[in-house]
Amino acid sequence: MGRNVLLTDTLYRYLVDHSVREHPVLAGLRAETAKQKHAGMQIGADQGQFMALLTKLVGAKRCLEVGVFTGYSSLSVALALPEDGNIIALDVSEEWTSIARRYWKKAGVDKKIDLRLGPALATLDTLISLRQSGRFDMAFIDADKGNYLGYFERCLDLVRPGGLILIDNTLWSGDVAEPSNQKPDTVALRALNDALHNDERIDVALLPVGDGVTLARKR
Repeated sequence: MGRNVLLTDTLYRYLVDHSVREHPVLAGLRAETAKQKHAGMQIGADQGQFMALLTKLVGAKRCLEVGVFTGYSSLSVALALPEDGNIIALDVSEEWTSIARRYWKKAGVDKKIDLRLGPALATLDTLISLRQSGRFDMAFIDADKGNYLGYFERCLDLVRPGGLILIDNTLWSGDVAEPSNQKPDTVALRALNDALHNDERIDVALLPVGDGVTLARKR
């Protein structure tokens, strides 16, 4: 096994202080979300910045997001997109995405984000039926864990060869490595990780960023 750094709270603070360059509107959104009941669903500023960098590295113009919450990830990506770039963002909650809409507008990127409320599997299927397969550069999946494999299969169809799929929460606070943990979400994530590890259609890396982020590049 290679050498791994134990990311203590002190070291994480150092990482943030010496890496993150958070846009003021992102900082405002993060602060407001921290007051909400399900604040733990929001990604960290370091992960948002990582996603923004990946957006630029792959030269993304057309993106998908499955699971919006209060919009931090979509805002991070939208700020990194060129002026003619756009995101189709999928969620089921009018309550949470109403917060997202305010901050997208405040940052001046609301016209880059096409929010579609409704079950994401159905929306993805609609995009496929409208011949959008291979038309997207990047996708981010951060929604209900039981449907992760379904979301992945559809996103793999929709992104172009060389396109990137990011999947959040794939370490699940370490629970995926505990066979005795048979909770439905843990089992679903463990099945996803097993499937992606053996999937010859992609190049894959599971990274200890946030709660675990898997990068899958379509071959």
